[in-house]
Amino acid sequence: MEFEKTEIEDVLLLKPDIFKDKRGIFLESYRKSLFRERGLKVDFVQDNISSSKKGAIRGLHYQIDNPQDKLIMVMQGEILDVAVDLRKSSSTFGRAITRIISENNRHQLFIPKGFAHGFSVLSDETLVYYKCSDYYNPYGERGLFWNDSLLNIDWKVNEPVISEKDKHQPELADIPEEDLFD
Repeated sequence: MEFEKTEIEDVLLLKPDIFKDKRGIFLESYRKSLFRERGLKVDFVQDNISSSKKGAIRGLHYQIDNPQDKLIMVMQGEILDVAVDLRKSSSTFGRAITRIISENNRHQLFIPKGFAHGFSVLSDETLVYYKCSDYYNPYGERGLFWNDSLLNIDWKVNEPVISEKDKHQPELADIPEEDLFD
């Protein structure tokens, strides 16, 4: 598996080795020892699966209690995966990173604690699988407005489908200081 640095420190694009033959494919999606060799001491404790239709935008979400490292993989379809740096001492604070992840490229995005995460669905349907390093805590959940002009994210969808909750999240400039990460 290849671990590729991105333009935002600590966000990594993982490219698993894919073995193809007449039966199909095989790949290893996670190996703890590979993470440890690269200094990533992450213990994943919860796995999630999300099924979504074309045009859906999920996010941008983060947790201030029980913050989570995430490893995102697409099992079916294609998404534009997005991470926004909310670490106030970071030189890339407020910057977004995007990557297309699909069942075809089998790439994964590792997003550490301190980032808001979301994705848009580019295919008719998608099945997203992600590992989390801490348990979901609804009381510590926070969000960031998906269409914040300061973030200037091109979600690559023409008619976005947004949840009511996500339509009413604060913009980056309005997030309380205590909801940002050190």
